[in-house]
Amino acid sequence: MKNIIEFNQAVKLFILTILSFFLISCNKETTPETKKEVSEKHEFFNLRPKIEKQFGYTHSVKIGNDLKISGAVSMDNDGKLLGEGDMDVQMKNCYSDLDKILKHYGYTFEDVTVENIYTTNMAGFQKVSGYRSSIYKIQFPTGTWSEVKRLALPGQLIEIEMEAHKYY
Repeated sequence: MKNIIEFNQAVKLFILTILSFFLISCNKETTPETKKEVSEKHEFFNLRPKIEKQFGYTHSVKIGNDLKISGAVSMDNDGKLLGEGDMDVQMKNCYSDLDKILKHYGYTFEDVTVENIYTTNMAGFQKVSGYRSSIYKIQFPTGTWSEVKRLALPGQLIEIEMEAHKYY
């Protein structure tokens, strides 16, 4: 009986130790030093800072060798739609912006691993999608094509988001 009581106490002590360790590790205070470490691991880039601040997003962030790029749409630096009603023009403007972002980080379209395309007109996109062969000369990335009811601004026909990975 004494051995059972000692065993139960040992189990309780072990459980309390594990719980204490867990609670202490979860309640670490965030200090300016730890905040600095987190921000140094993320490299943000704003293609159009004024527009991105207005809408509340960052166009891209690099985390280690991985690059995440928000959806690119066809617009000028003032946020005005370019190529209204023209899928081909809008798509080429999207890829032009994506190229600028990739180059900012030293990446190319060969580094793109994921490409998701959102369009309000899938049939229209499919008619001009052959242009992608001039972008992806070696291999197409993974991705999804989705037809949506509407994009962020009226008249936008296409939005392209990407992820890329650089092997050094």
